[in-house]
Amino acid sequence: MIGRFRQRGGEWVRLGTGWCVVLAVMLLSACDGTPWNSPYPAAEVRANVLYSSFSERPKHLDPARAYSSNEYDFIGQIYEPPLQYHYLKRPYELTTLAARELPRAMLFDAEGHRLADDASPEQVDHTVYEITIQPGIRYQPHPALALNEAGELRYQQLSAADIERINTLADFSETGTRELTAADYVHQIKRLAHPQIHSPIVGLMSEYIVGLKVLQERLQQAQGEITANGGVGFLDLTRFELEGVEVEDRYTYRIKIQGVYPQFVYWLSMPFFAPMPPEADRFYAQAGLKDKNITLDWYPIGTGAYMLTVNNPNRQMVLERNPNYHGASYPKEGEEGDAARGLLADAGMPLPFIGKAVYSMEKESIPYWNKFLQGYYDASGISSDSFDQAIRVGTQGEAVLTEDMAAKGIRLQTAVASSTYYMGFNMLDPVVGGFEERARKLRQAVSIAIDQEEYISIFANGRGIAAQGPIPPGIFGYVDGEAGVNPYVYRWVGDAPRRKPIAEAQRLLVEAGYPDGLDAESGAPLTLNLDITASGPDDKARLDWYRKQLQKINVQLVIRNTDYNRFQEKMQKGNAQIFIWGWNADYPDPENFLFLLYGPNSKAKQHGENAANYQNPQFDRLFERMKNMANGPERQAIIDQMIDLARRDAPWIWGFHPKGYALYHAWYQNAKRNLMANNTLKYLRIDPDLRVEQQLAWNQPVLWPVGIAAGLLVVGTLPAVAVYRRRLRSSVKEKKH
Repeated sequence: MIGRFRQRGGEWVRLGTGWCVVLAVMLLSACDGTPWNSPYPAAEVRANVLYSSFSERPKHLDPARAYSSNEYDFIGQIYEPPLQYHYLKRPYELTTLAARELPRAMLFDAEGHRLADDASPEQVDHTVYEITIQPGIRYQPHPALALNEAGELRYQQLSAADIERINTLADFSETGTRELTAADYVHQIKRLAHPQIHSPIVGLMSEYIVGLKVLQERLQQAQGEITANGGVGFLDLTRFELEGVEVEDRYTYRIKIQGVYPQFVYWLSMPFFAPMPPEADRFYAQAGLKDKNITLDWYPIGTGAYMLTVNNPNRQMVLERNPNYHGASYPKEGEEGDAARGLLADAGMPLPFIGKAVYSMEKESIPYWNKFLQGYYDASGISSDSFDQAIRVGTQGEAVLTEDMAAKGIRLQTAVASSTYYMGFNMLDPVVGGFEERARKLRQAVSIAIDQEEYISIFANGRGIAAQGPIPPGIFGYVDGEAGVNPYVYRWVGDAPRRKPIAEAQRLLVEAGYPDGLDAESGAPLTLNLDITASGPDDKARLDWYRKQLQKINVQLVIRNTDYNRFQEKMQKGNAQIFIWGWNADYPDPENFLFLLYGPNSKAKQHGENAANYQNPQFDRLFERMKNMANGPERQAIIDQMIDLARRDAPWIWGFHPKGYALYHAWYQNAKRNLMANNTLKYLRIDPDLRVEQQLAWNQPVLWPVGIAAGLLVVGTLPAVAVYRRRLRSSVKEKKH
């Protein structure tokens, strides 16, 4: 009995010791300067690391294929096209990145004679852009460029046994690098035509880059021969010439454009035109690597300030400073007021400032928001759930931070986004698509029924303006006031647009053949399908809201929810009926929004960005006239005609243009919202000591509940101990007798 008592007493002691350990850990974490509840390794607490998140796995990291903002968040830091947007200047201004200087358009007639820079478009047969890159730029360390003792590429002929031992790119023991050349930029442009890459811009670029369409046809034929051979073989792009793109010397290449396309220079700032070493294509094409997800879509290879070192999209993605980065300097000038805001304090300093950026998977906004308030994320947007906690509306209607946010030293930046969110109709669909009057009036009726102003108020806290067309404010072609109102959905009343009444939508529905939401021929209820990606906590309310909007005209709405990658696949195949999507401007020009409705840019037919698959020949002809024109009254008149056609046909439910709100902690420096640039991570600076100081202040462990619990445990255990002691004494007495 004595031994048994000691054992149980030991359990009690160990339990009490456990509470003491918890208390000790909390106290020690406070003493050693480490926040007790930090989700990050203790070794990184004071490191030069930026902490952010992502909510959806990037599907493509191949610069010839990627075209979504969640993909550009990563590859924009890795790849270096010739040009970039100036980080600070507004209006947005192109400047050099890998290029030595901004390329100038050289105009030529059909006989090859150089024309004056101000020659009319009718005189121009083709335009040539000559681009010279800076010497000495080198690629990040990568096994595709590793050499053996003989100076040959080490990993270009992997055996089955070699691949068996490899599971990730990190399993390759050797890496290498080499200098960037002009030929790498030419190779990447050829990749746009690769039949297995399915670049979303190949259709558009084939209209401009001389010979790209011919190359696409030749590559399709060559790939067909490989497929007929059982898939054995490598489509080596270096064996194919591209007429309109040629290497002049090691650092210079030329791009020949059909006619005049002033917007082409903007494309030279996008990852589509970043360099790609041919060695990478051959390396990733080796049999067996794709089966292990070792592809360019998973492991990029670039010359930028950062490289992707961790790709675990179910948990975390990590960018780290490229040790071979050629270097660049923080801008020395910006717009008025930047110096006063401290945005020029680092003028001329070498980039990048941050050594590492850790992006954690956060599918829901509330956990992210709570971690931001604790100081464990450095910046944040504002969800609808958090809006009232962060923002209050001033007396003049302006948005300002709440006192709690201001007390934490948090800063607010707002900007009208060069973006549009819309609901699209698949014009290939037999019910909502086509140009018959029946389908057109059905689309117009649904457009009236879905109250965008109510949506903005409920789900965006008023952060947006209802769209009257595809072009957002701040982009040439946008018309404000009564002249810019969509007459098929709104009336101008007083000094503001007012949505037409539901009675008007019901009238259109009758004319479309669906009186009271019933098919006039069959009597069956009209049911429409909405394809959407929804995973957040407030999505149920949003989807219920969409259903209620169509219930107003007695139309049933079926929600087909899926993840973003599956949604993209459905859109590529033209399998959606109604969908929700958005567009962020690639460059500040109306062509970049109107091309979303250009017929040859159809997503289902050409893998372009016309997700609605809208194809109106009159609209297309006007687009072809407008796209190459300089901004002015003539261009505006053509844009007005195009938008009127699109409003009448209603391939989109013109959603809204969002207003962006961003919050930054005091230690997050050099922050300035740039809606055009994709490579802004290199400009940011973190003060990790201030971050830890604030984290410790905001995350003090509350120990008294633990102490009370431990005390209660001890008090609650004492009666049991007393009982055992009495039993022990009784047992001892019995044995003596």
